[in-house]
Amino acid sequence: MPNDPLAARAAVARAALTTIWGAVPRPVFSGGNAVSLLRGGDALFPAMVAAIDAARHEICLATYIFHDDPAADRVADALIRAAQRGVRVQVVIDGFGTLGGVSALQRRLSDGGVQMAVYRPIDRWWNWLQPGQLRRLHLKLCVVDAKIGFVGGVNLIDDRYDLNHGWSDVPRLDFAVQASGPITGAIHQAAIAVWSRAHLGRTFKDEAVAIVRGAAPVARVRRLIKRLRLNGLRGMQATPGELEPMHAAFVLRDNVRQRRTIERAYIDAIRSARVRVDLISPYFYPGRQFRRALRHAAQRGVQVRLLLQGKIDYRIAALAARALYDELLGQGVHIFEYTPAYLHAKIAVIDDDWATVGSSNIDPLSLLLNLEANVIVRDAAFNAELSAQFDAAIAVSAEIDPTQKYRPGMLGALRRGVVAWVSYVYLRVAGATGRY
Repeated sequence: MPNDPLAARAAVARAALTTIWGAVPRPVFSGGNAVSLLRGGDALFPAMVAAIDAARHEICLATYIFHDDPAADRVADALIRAAQRGVRVQVVIDGFGTLGGVSALQRRLSDGGVQMAVYRPIDRWWNWLQPGQLRRLHLKLCVVDAKIGFVGGVNLIDDRYDLNHGWSDVPRLDFAVQASGPITGAIHQAAIAVWSRAHLGRTFKDEAVAIVRGAAPVARVRRLIKRLRLNGLRGMQATPGELEPMHAAFVLRDNVRQRRTIERAYIDAIRSARVRVDLISPYFYPGRQFRRALRHAAQRGVQVRLLLQGKIDYRIAALAARALYDELLGQGVHIFEYTPAYLHAKIAVIDDDWATVGSSNIDPLSLLLNLEANVIVRDAAFNAELSAQFDAAIAVSAEIDPTQKYRPGMLGALRRGVVAWVSYVYLRVAGATGRY
């Protein structure tokens, strides 16, 4: 219809997105990959240990949390075994995610021959005053011999243990993937770059002196820049090739060139959805463009289902998500809360040919500040497997009643205003610019 107001609004939104996304890289897909789904640490850790035990040359691992429980210890032991048989092992952890356990972990790994670096360490009181400390390493990567890669949302911590709430009988819901093929080149490049950035932060003075005093300073600077680049392979992702049998892309979010790459990948896929959009995110507070894409998809008849946390770990995060319930429910979006255990998965299934698993939440920290990594897969079998996991989680979750106002009246308006203000201040303190 030429006078359709929904079509007119969609056209305006598309024009705005064209302007916003003009300089944002798109995912680049490669073929010839094998990507398998792993549910939680119960599946991921044995697969990682097996790959590490078979390593011959190099292991690169990056994680937000590296805990000291028995499940994580088995991975640490495998890393040490590899280092002791001559494999180069480089581990980088986030200084806040493993806060309190950094020194003990560093001693254990270093004594075993593992090279370890800490991303943005917080080992002095004045570190807390640096705005850059709000930008964390949140991705979870492991690459073995540049041939096998692991990407997802699973930290190195037992699925049944929560840092704030202790042990539980039911494992948290989380996912990762194991990948091989051309896509591992991009994962390997990212892991090396993250390690190099963290390591250089500790040894920058020595590196600078070596460059200045070296025989070929320009060549050495070029090598250093290449090592630090997260997007070393055709703008970060694997080089395109034959697109069968598994069509996949590795997408990153960093604070240099890939600032909104993951957000763009989500929004572009949602805008193209014809049948369904199924999304899981424990921390959910998307920006205007993301919310608009969800609303417009629901309005044009796409089934949009969001699975968010019902068993709360951080109250501020739950408050932020629930501040958006009325807006989304009123436009036909279905919202479910997962209550059997803590929710940590970050996945999406869109139609029958687009699925993603990774570390990125749908909130300002993940979309605008942290280092994050996702794998996008365009494969019917993988999509069906992930979709079955989504449906199983929905079956044990509680749907929010769309006929009831979730936070009516002045109290609801006040809560929404407080959440928006806190989000705005946090982003500005962290150095993020532009509208969210």
